[in-house]
Amino acid sequence: MQKIPPATLIECEEYTITGGIKIVDRWFRTALDYSNPGAAEITLFARNAMPNKKGSAECGAGLPYFLYLQGGPGFECVPPENHPLTNFLFDKGFQVLYLDQRGTGMSSPVSPRMLQGDSGKERSLEAQVEYVKLFRADNIVRDCEAVRHALLGRKEKEEDRKWGVIGQSFGGFCAVTYLSFYPGGLREVFTTGGMPPLVSNPDEVYKALWEQVKLRNQVYYEKYPLDVERVKNILRYLKGEEVRVPNGGRLTPRRFLGLGLAFGAHGGIDGVHHLVQRAHTDLRVLGHLSYKVLQSIQGNQSFDGNVLYALVHEPIYCQHRAADWSALRTRPHDQEFYWAQGLGRKGQPVYFTGEMIFPWTFQDYAELSKLELVAMILAKDAEWPSLYSEDALAKNEVPVYAATYMEDMYVDYTHARRTAGKIRGTKEFVTNALMHNAVRARNETVMGELWRLRSGEVD
Repeated sequence: MQKIPPATLIECEEYTITGGIKIVDRWFRTALDYSNPGAAEITLFARNAMPNKKGSAECGAGLPYFLYLQGGPGFECVPPENHPLTNFLFDKGFQVLYLDQRGTGMSSPVSPRMLQGDSGKERSLEAQVEYVKLFRADNIVRDCEAVRHALLGRKEKEEDRKWGVIGQSFGGFCAVTYLSFYPGGLREVFTTGGMPPLVSNPDEVYKALWEQVKLRNQVYYEKYPLDVERVKNILRYLKGEEVRVPNGGRLTPRRFLGLGLAFGAHGGIDGVHHLVQRAHTDLRVLGHLSYKVLQSIQGNQSFDGNVLYALVHEPIYCQHRAADWSALRTRPHDQEFYWAQGLGRKGQPVYFTGEMIFPWTFQDYAELSKLELVAMILAKDAEWPSLYSEDALAKNEVPVYAATYMEDMYVDYTHARRTAGKIRGTKEFVTNALMHNAVRARNETVMGELWRLRSGEVD
């Protein structure tokens, strides 16, 4: 196991916000590549939230930590006051550290301009690819260890030098990597929709997830049958016109169908329907899509602001094998998934796609189009190190509590259950009543059930 040195604290800011929350913002410096620590460095940002209520029996700064690992990949944390987990953990006697994972938020965020470099300091295409390859779970976990050593490394008691981790979705993938290689830093682990498939490339995962996408499309069209023809009318319009969203990206039929990414979240189907209804009305009344609709579509598709998500979305599964555009290669033969042929089939729906990245994603999105060559090389790259140790997981001694959603459209249920079974001592809450974003949309329910597992309540 590689020894990780403490991150260097370079800046700190403290303030109090409404709701009795004290915030300590910290910026750290740590290695970009832990196998070559003397080379380049990156900045990590972590926002510490602690209770600051008068009459509190314990000072917030003295409370044990939970580290929250955001889903993604490539997305930063929301402010603590906007996440229901904050007060849930306060009530249980903890403070929370929200870490922007490397490449996101205020942690050396990855963008085309940053990757390509400024005038006089341009990066070669090969250097851009090698840079992006350092932004997976293995190095995210090393960053976590560097920050933990910086914050807790001087505590006298060994238990006080540990923290708990809560991983949502991809954050749960990171938590299992953490369990594999640095369990000594962990007090306990919670995952919510975040048990990773222990695979070498994503093919088997996508074969299963496409089936969930199909089911969610069926739910959508059963709930909103008028949208069958509305969606096809919108696709016909987009096929015949050169339509662009406000930042210059191309709104093609295939990009429009990518709105199905929302289908797996609480409220997602309704949100897509409202957009379809509004777009259909625009075409009927105005003969074109209004700026408001185009703005809404762009706002619902955040790839341009979080390019890392698209770049490493398939490589996050890879261990010594290439992803090779897995989602495209495993797309089912169901005619509903082929929009061009579907436009002529009266009464038959055209299916939206789900959480999938395709080669054309890097043509239709304004910022992603600048990274198309990087994406093409990454897709064919097979030089990806291991992310998990099944031997270590089988010997695990860290308490693990996992929420697994039977109808999850983003993290396959069967693979998740299989992984949970390989981690010694894991306790699971399994349900078909919650969706993938339940840690935010139904926080008291999912965390309440996991906390009952933690406390040993058995009926």
